[in-house]
Amino acid sequence: MMNKNVLVTGATRGLGLAITRRLQIEGYHVIATGRKQTSELKELILNNDNVSGKVIFHPFDLSKLNEIHEFVKFITKENGGFYGLINNAALGYDGVLATMHDSQIAEIVNVNTLSVILLTKYLCRSMLINGKGRIINISSIIGSTGFNGLSVYGATKSALLGFTKSLSRELGKANITVNSIAPGYMETDMTNLLQGDKLLAIKRRSPMGKLVGVDDVAGSVVFLLGKDAAMITGTTITVDGGSTA
Repeated sequence: MMNKNVLVTGATRGLGLAITRRLQIEGYHVIATGRKQTSELKELILNNDNVSGKVIFHPFDLSKLNEIHEFVKFITKENGGFYGLINNAALGYDGVLATMHDSQIAEIVNVNTLSVILLTKYLCRSMLINGKGRIINISSIIGSTGFNGLSVYGATKSALLGFTKSLSRELGKANITVNSIAPGYMETDMTNLLQGDKLLAIKRRSPMGKLVGVDDVAGSVVFLLGKDAAMITGTTITVDGGSTA
């Protein structure tokens, strides 16, 4: 590995925080980004001396699409070239399309899809120079199965699956792998809003009878970044407790 710099978006809580924690333990130099720092992420940063890896935080709002290029230039100047990019940040509003406000639709598409494409465009340039890299897009089983009230969210996550496949063909000759992870419903702030029959219905879809843990998904990220996944590209790993079986 030429360097261990990995950018994780949406790293301040939930799955992004779990990924950041695991990568720190595995010895990666994690550049964590999000709109604002949380107490949980601050605690990880303060524990840098107790593990082999390192975490630093750079705030950024991915909805500001015209500032992504400058952000990548800044973090590359500060940290050097990148080995990994984990496109994890996402927005989701639970509501039917017919009554969803146009501004909410635009915000979801901008953060979940357009920012991913632009961030990857600029960050993969240092991977091309190094001749090595790993790009991991966090999609969702909603991108292929659908769920009532999540049509816009599902559209953006489905877009990541197509983006992954085509980009893997563009970057493969440069020894850069591009993969997706499609989690099922996880125990995060987003699913904490789901209660009652809707939550029970989600759990019943899984043979395991429970929601996926964020650490389960973080483990798949670690695998795809490692040497054992060197020949895995253009594919999607589903971590959903068997909900789509």
